[in-house]
Amino acid sequence: MSVWMVIGAIAIGLVIAWLGLTALRAASGVGVDRETAEPEDVDELEVYLVCRECGTEFRVTRIGELQIPRHCGEPMGVVRRSAGAGT
Repeated sequence: MSVWMVIGAIAIGLVIAWLGLTALRAASGVGVDRETAEPEDVDELEVYLVCRECGTEFRVTRIGELQIPRHCGEPMGVVRRSAGAGT
């Protein structure tokens, strides 16, 4: 076995390890700037989350990172009503 074959095998192994670690970092989100948005007051906009199955409503008063909740197993719909419409 030649010395050059051993050196080449080590070099190829290091390149494969570097590519693998780079792929894992990219998949895990390391180094991604995740700024937390300050929650915004939306009370005056009259925004509701409504379940399309049973009609359950949640009024949204502050919003940060929007994640639509599930109720009755289905995502709730966003409904905006005009001010003064009432419930």
